[in-house]
Amino acid sequence: MEKSEGKRSMWLVFAVLSAVFAALTSILAKVGIDNVNSNLAVLVMAWVMVFATGAQAGLGQITQRSLVFLVLSGLATGASWLCYYRAIQLGSVSKVLPIDKMSVVITL
Repeated sequence: MEKSEGKRSMWLVFAVLSAVFAALTSILAKVGIDNVNSNLAVLVMAWVMVFATGAQAGLGQITQRSLVFLVLSGLATGASWLCYYRAIQLGSVSKVLPIDKMSVVITL
């Protein structure tokens, strides 16, 4: 397999890993959110990811146009997480997750 061929197929590896981590997120969040404010849980998770990946270093490279869309995306992501965490706090993950995954259909 050529080097460029391997790079092109890496999206599939990351897509599968994304699905695995998303599944783990649901399971771990359900256990971890017990007796915790769901809004606080989302905030802590977001900042942990920023600093764990070193993403704070790239703040100066963002253009104004990109910043607008990233802020809008961040607001949508935050709203999604807030609703998701509240839903799994109140209900069963096995019922919430299929509804949450309707986002795939909405995106298409």
